Amino acid sequence: MTKLFKYIFITVLAVAGVDAFAQVSNLRAGFRSQAAPNARFNAPRTAKGKKILEARNNFISQQLNLTDDEAHKFWPLYNQYQQDLTAIRLLKRANNSNKSANGTEQVDKEIAYDKQTVEIRQHYRDEFMKILPAEKVSLLYKSEVEFKDELIKQLSERSIRAGN
Repeated sequence: MTKLFKYIFITVLAVAGVDAFAQVSNLRAGFRSQAAPNARFNAPRTAKGKKILEARNNFISQQLNLTDDEAHKFWPLYNQYQQDLTAIRLLKRANNSNKSANGTEQVDKEIAYDKQTVEIRQHYRDEFMKILPAEKVSLLYKSEVEFKDELIKQLSERSIRAGN
């Protein structure tokens, strides 16, 4: 793995955490929110954030080996998929913040967000299956996990080297 790729892995979590709060705006269909008007999903404000998204997309492209036609149809759909998932993650994070009410309502919201995440994944799985063969859809999900795991690994290694 190149140094740049390692650097991207290490910084993505930090950048994603900072940019995530700025990204909630309009959620699609049943996933509407009142948070952060005019924010954009998957549009990090930093060059590092853009490099991380580019690295993720390049990694997925290499893993899936998309044809030009598949890529043309896949990437807009995948970006929307990521926006929808990000929106739910941000709502879950806000629900678990110190400012949120504790108790049954918070737990119920957490479960509702998990259900929405499953619904989003099921919806997009069906949409991806219209574009890609089942093997590539399966590989997509595996590639996302692999990218995230490598990112966490690199971040942990850097933290250990820094003595934290």
